[in-house]
Amino acid sequence: MSNPNTKRLLVGTINGLFGVQGWVKIFSHTEPRKNILTYKPWHIEIGGQWQTLEFINGREQGKTIVAKIKDIDNREQARAMIGIDVYIEKSQLPKLKKGEHYWKDLIGLEVVNQSNFVLGKVQNLMDTGANHVLIVQGEKEHWVPYIEPFLCEVNIEKQQILVDWDEDF
Repeated sequence: MSNPNTKRLLVGTINGLFGVQGWVKIFSHTEPRKNILTYKPWHIEIGGQWQTLEFINGREQGKTIVAKIKDIDNREQARAMIGIDVYIEKSQLPKLKKGEHYWKDLIGLEVVNQSNFVLGKVQNLMDTGANHVLIVQGEKEHWVPYIEPFLCEVNIEKQQILVDWDEDF
């Protein structure tokens, strides 16, 4: 698969079948996971070409999301959709309040501690249940809680996050 257009954001993957009428299961990257259903339309890439994917119904089903895609009416048609990534236009995201950031905006930022030591770059974020954690990869991997007092400043313009974190921890 080619690199997605910078105007799009990966929000989920079709990962299974649900029932016999063409419904699919969706692994959602949104938080909460049912938020994927609030974005219309979805976009998929097949053979290097972007296509719009319209779902006509969707809901939470246990721990997963299920959706009925327009013109997909049976299991065999739905089976062909398994493994396809689902994207939205970044412009569909709600505007955040000052000081709030989407995780996607933090990936790749340089992380520096208060001694001006570069810990590395944000590779990912994780929700531990208690709080979010920055996974920072440098000479070694650091897991820095994304909360005060450890998080001092996020500066998107400088592409940098300042943290109160010891480089040996």
